[in-house]
Amino acid sequence: GKMALFQVIRAARIVPGSAVACRLLSTASVAGQAPAAASSMSQRKTALVGLEPLGKRNAGVSVLGCAIAMVAVGGCAQGIGQLFAALVVGMARNPSMKEDLFTYTLIGMGFLEFLAIVVILIAGLLLYSE
Repeated sequence: GKMALFQVIRAARIVPGSAVACRLLSTASVAGQAPAAASSMSQRKTALVGLEPLGKRNAGVSVLGCAIAMVAVGGCAQGIGQLFAALVVGMARNPSMKEDLFTYTLIGMGFLEFLAIVVILIAGLLLYSE
């Protein structure tokens, strides 16, 4: 009776012009007919099925998870900066080792880029997960 009427008002206010309100208005409890106990349960289930999308409140959590995961990309950038700072210091201390130091720097750069790519992939996975 009154509960179904409140559901209709809520559905019409949140989702204007939807088929949910029309389906809820056509139920027997709102129309004033006396429904049987078995059909009353099935009508309640259809009313709840109509209101199911309104219950989703955690849509922004995936965006927050993605943003928190993307902080690690800043850590990768900081690691790359430290790597090249160490390369400059190493070249200043021993200029004859320039080629070897640069080779090691590029190997470390590859590891850090791989870590950044994995972080971006996991952040995308978190963004599009429900």
